[in-house]
Amino acid sequence: MPGMGGTLPAPSFARMWTLAPSPFFLALVSVLFALYAIGVVRLARRGDRWPVLRGFSFLIGLGLLFATTCTGLAQYGMYLFSAHMLQHMVLSMAAPLFLLLAAPLTLALRALRPASAGHTGPRELLLSLLHSRFARVVSSPLFTLPLFIASLYGLYFTPLFDALMRSAAGHDFMLVHFLGVGLLFFWPIIGVDPAPHRSPYVIRILELFAAMPFHAFFGVAVMMSSSLITTTFAHPPAAWGVDPAADQSTGGGLAWAFGEVPTLIVLLVLFLQWSRSDEREARRKDRKADRDGDVELADYNAYLAGLAARDQRPASTG
Repeated sequence: MPGMGGTLPAPSFARMWTLAPSPFFLALVSVLFALYAIGVVRLARRGDRWPVLRGFSFLIGLGLLFATTCTGLAQYGMYLFSAHMLQHMVLSMAAPLFLLLAAPLTLALRALRPASAGHTGPRELLLSLLHSRFARVVSSPLFTLPLFIASLYGLYFTPLFDALMRSAAGHDFMLVHFLGVGLLFFWPIIGVDPAPHRSPYVIRILELFAAMPFHAFFGVAVMMSSSLITTTFAHPPAAWGVDPAADQSTGGGLAWAFGEVPTLIVLLVLFLQWSRSDEREARRKDRKADRDGDVELADYNAYLAGLAARDQRPASTG
């Protein structure tokens, strides 16, 4: 977008959040909202209830996506490293959390009708995709963790970033990439939708902590860099009075902060999910005990009684 910086006024908080809809992202947000709403309405007509909090979470996720792509932030993100980094962090670390907690895949599987015998419909295609080798690969930590790290170091510390930033299309591609990476990384960790990989909660926490040091180091490295890491933001419009080095340091600080706050949120969600999972398991065992008269406990007590009787025999014969 050569020359556009000259037409933009100096950045300010109000101008950052002025509406400036991108046709592509406005269409994306609209389509996602429509699909989710159709699913909820279809369930309601069938007499099924969809959790309100999940719908609210989806709206927050879409709101974050809209705010980072359809406002002045997206325009200034072409000329200021800090604005671009804010977009990156929100799209990869914040919006995915709310979108995943909204369980869109579960909603789709419940709302879509099964195809008639011998036919394949949208629901069958979605199930096939979820059980495919491709889904197993892209949801594996062996894939998502390196992708997450490469989206930081492999992008900003190589010529790839400057090459993509030569056009608005390249910038938009990066934003879509950031959102996709965040969705793939957090899907097997906190997602409530079905996934090919669903590790125990302890393993999920370890997966989360495995990525965070790389994220934090990236932010610190950018903040402490004595030179500009990209040429794209080296020459902001002179009338703005922006120091590129200071702006880069601000962007690094944003990257570091977004590595801390979302981690705490994810940990809180994981512990809540873990607690609810234990409660469901306890209720399941209680229901099973009610059905079979607690056979497991009776068998265990009989086993203990047998051990006690065996231990007492030598004493009585002596």
